[in-house]
Amino acid sequence: MIDAPTLYGLCGAAVIGVGIYGFMIHANILRRLLAFNVIGSGIFLMLGAAAGRAPGGPPDPVPQALIITGIVVALSATALGVALLVAYARASDSARLPEDIEDIEDDPA
Repeated sequence: MIDAPTLYGLCGAAVIGVGIYGFMIHANILRRLLAFNVIGSGIFLMLGAAAGRAPGGPPDPVPQALIITGIVVALSATALGVALLVAYARASDSARLPEDIEDIEDDPA
């Protein structure tokens, strides 16, 4: 049977993979921001999986403190990113970056 830290680590790697896929596929800036948050959640999950010292022993408090701090920083960075996205969308009348708009216009399909 697979132990809990290994399962959490594998789930964290899967969440990171989904976030990277979403970040690469979507041209909309808001979706990229959300995909970046998914990547961060996967990293928090992997860090939490690495917090165990020994089977049955108490977890290491340092990774737990890093996770809590990371969640607070990620929340504030997301709020800043959304505010910048709203300002950019109002100024340019588009929620896509200029190079993404050119790629869509050049695509014959």
